[in-house]
Amino acid sequence: MRYILSSQFAAAGLAIWAMISSLPIVSADDLTDAERQSIVAELQPLQEGLSALRNSPQVSQDRWADAQIFVKGVIWALDFGPVNDAKARELVRKGLRRARERTELLAAGKQPWTMKRGRTIRGFVSEVDGSVQPYGLVVPAGYDPARPTRLDVVLHGSRSATGLGELQFLESHDTGDTGDAEPSDVNFIEVHPMGRLGENAYRFEGETDVDEAIEAVCRDYQIDRSRIVLRGSSLGGVGAWQLGLKRPDRFVAIGPAAGPVDTYEFANSPWKHFVRLEPLTEWQKTTLHLVDAIDYAANAHMVPVVAAMGDQDPYYSSHLLIAEAFAKEGVPFVGLVDRGAGHSITPQVHKEQLRLLGEHAAKGIDPFPKQVRFVTWTLKFSRCHWLEVLGLEAHYQRADLEARVDADGTIRLPEPRNVTRFALHPPAVSATGGEVTVGQTKLSLPLQPQSHLQSVVIEKCNGTWSCRGLLSDTRLTGKRPGLQGPLDDAFARPFLCVRGTGQAWNPEVTAWADANLRRFSYEWRRHYRGDLPVRNDTDLTEDDIHRSNLILFGDPGSNRWISQILPHLPITWTRDTLQVGAARHSAADHGVQLIHPNPLPGADGRYVVLNSGHTWHDAELRFSYMVFPRLGDWAVFRVGHNSPDSAATQVAETVLTSGFFDEHWQLSAGESR
Repeated sequence: MRYILSSQFAAAGLAIWAMISSLPIVSADDLTDAERQSIVAELQPLQEGLSALRNSPQVSQDRWADAQIFVKGVIWALDFGPVNDAKARELVRKGLRRARERTELLAAGKQPWTMKRGRTIRGFVSEVDGSVQPYGLVVPAGYDPARPTRLDVVLHGSRSATGLGELQFLESHDTGDTGDAEPSDVNFIEVHPMGRLGENAYRFEGETDVDEAIEAVCRDYQIDRSRIVLRGSSLGGVGAWQLGLKRPDRFVAIGPAAGPVDTYEFANSPWKHFVRLEPLTEWQKTTLHLVDAIDYAANAHMVPVVAAMGDQDPYYSSHLLIAEAFAKEGVPFVGLVDRGAGHSITPQVHKEQLRLLGEHAAKGIDPFPKQVRFVTWTLKFSRCHWLEVLGLEAHYQRADLEARVDADGTIRLPEPRNVTRFALHPPAVSATGGEVTVGQTKLSLPLQPQSHLQSVVIEKCNGTWSCRGLLSDTRLTGKRPGLQGPLDDAFARPFLCVRGTGQAWNPEVTAWADANLRRFSYEWRRHYRGDLPVRNDTDLTEDDIHRSNLILFGDPGSNRWISQILPHLPITWTRDTLQVGAARHSAADHGVQLIHPNPLPGADGRYVVLNSGHTWHDAELRFSYMVFPRLGDWAVFRVGHNSPDSAATQVAETVLTSGFFDEHWQLSAGESR
């Protein structure tokens, strides 16, 4: 049987983790009241000044964020600490000083850090929750804004998850706003995303943070998008493996170092001598196909990989495991083994890894590969170049799609596996229409104007492939890219929590929903470095519905929006009964969490979620790789007694069962048994 670290161990093992990462557990000399009041007094005028600058047409959102990141870092340090020694106090003082310097420069119409060469720190406003998020930047001395340049995305390893984490990240990249570039032998730009501290393992919001950091750099610099390299070490290696293999057309090459690729292998390597392991539920085993990079090894056919790991690394078995997976997929494995090295690689091996990655970067991504091979397990990762999966027979089972373009323009695909619908994008489609062969079926593609080529949809219906026409004219239903679940997927894009204010049908269930919202707010702020966006159900606007995934808390009595969408959901919920599939439960002490496409007018492409934040919690977020979905698309809970005075991280609940909606967002009668 395969096992994983239990949440109970994660909580009990915090002392071990703190010792390993040299984080203090007990605050010996925390800030005095006088010190805290002095810091708050300095923060107030900075916040007021930046608030005024944010509304100034002369200051862009990016430049405002460049200053706001320091203010935010100080606030998080005060709220979560510990600020209990001289080094921590100096971090806070420097944060205040740097916030003041950048605020004063912006007020004077100056922003010298945007012209600086070398290492600097920048920020952006995240579309997910409106928070400011920092990223490190390294601009070579020879950067020429007239010439598009290579960009390396460098993902950091595990960092402190305390309140000081933000200021520590800023400190590691901040060298002031003027001065010469540090000596360097590279001629490309590096971006170092914080990844909301990265303890989310660069998954969901962490992945979005990487994307947003890349786009922020592209707004300010001439980046050659065909020469973006993804690399990272340790936890950053985890991120490089998964982001690179799941989206193989985004990067010219990936360079993971010392990064595990499989949750089971991770759980059984460095921890196996002193942890208690707990079996996964069936639905948790299923969701690992969404997160684990090893399942996407075949996509290395489309993106070159140069991996590196020390043979004394406790995760070295992961290196051997991914090498074996590459061999099974027929992909040559370039895996540098650093003899004698532990959980880091030596400068010599790092230099060789960079040299090999540079060879691929110099060539750039082929803008029109004539042959594409793509593997996925979910429509969250659906596209590779001009080929996109739009529908699956079943999620979290392997889907294979392969296509080539012949010299005469004919597109040929072997019979796809676990695929019901896919799109052909330009430049594979042409103005002359042409022919596509899927398995043994020949299809004609529609004629299109050369000046406005559009994507074409191919679909299987009753076992027969046919051309549905242009993607722009096709209304996609069922699970589709961007609307495929599971619950945790709702928080990787703009979302809004909606608190019920009405009269609850069942007070214990509403108290449980409130406790879930309270826990989510605490965990989001602590671990995802932002304030949870929350609004009362009476204040929701049409714009909110249009732009955000709606996370509804309450029951059909307390939350008017739950009542409104309930007839469109595949469950039955009355004052007396909660029915999910064939199973009926008392509505007095049972609650439901689920994710579903939002049926409200104007909410196309958006989710609605009931009573759920993330399905992992505080304990898992302290063990980065443990961040994977603990529930599927839906779950039923037995509700305990939840008091408003309970600790923010505590919710009295018992998971009875969880599972997945089918590809039509329906639930079979027997599935919830």
